[in-house]
Amino acid sequence: MMKKETFLAFVSLFLLTMTTVVYAVEEKAKSVTISEQKADITGDGKLETILLKGVPYQDEESFLKEIYIEVAASNGKKYSIPLESGAKASLQLVDLNRDGVKDLFANVQTGGSGAIVLSFLHSLKGFVHTDLTVPDPVEMESHFLDGYKAEIKIKKTGKTYQFDLKDRKLYYKKLGLYYKGKLNEPTELMVNSYSSLKPVELSDGKLGLKGVQRIAGIANADTIAFIESTWSYQQGKWNLVNVKVKESENESL
Repeated sequence: MMKKETFLAFVSLFLLTMTTVVYAVEEKAKSVTISEQKADITGDGKLETILLKGVPYQDEESFLKEIYIEVAASNGKKYSIPLESGAKASLQLVDLNRDGVKDLFANVQTGGSGAIVLSFLHSLKGFVHTDLTVPDPVEMESHFLDGYKAEIKIKKTGKTYQFDLKDRKLYYKKLGLYYKGKLNEPTELMVNSYSSLKPVELSDGKLGLKGVQRIAGIANADTIAFIESTWSYQQGKWNLVNVKVKESENESL
């Protein structure tokens, strides 16, 4: 005969297991479908069903702790591609690697003060999942200069750009950045990652990507310029086509 203590331990373990299973099912049921599309993304001429899905935080439904792409392919297989967590997400089906088959291009808004977007590019051509990645943000050297000025140098092109920031003189003096027009100490600018990365048509009629980065001074609200970069995917890698630097008229300071 089973002892009472052993029986109670068995029951407790059973209930704990059942609770864990129910909790997992409930958690899975909380996923929401952000978008649903049908397209041939494998190249076999048949349609796949592509879902962009997310799992909200229990206490904060406006933020998704999990975001992923779910594909029901025409060969009967299912593919799941995890992305990063974020406030919002979107998915476009576009051929960015120029192989004649649409790719999965996703954007996730982080929701922070810098308005940073995280981007992902994947291919399922031939039912093989390939992470194509996206171009890294433009690298640059940046710093304030004496006389209420700032300078950036684009590493890829070697070009240098200067910005006159005298209209922010009182603001910078109040914060102790300058004293009588001289920098108190060497200070770099805030070079943000992409705030936008979107497909665009290039001069050759093919699709590429256009990114926008914010350059700020001592805070994200202190915008100095925007860097617009255009990229083309060729020979298995992203190539920089063009860079434009647009000065910001910061009226908030």
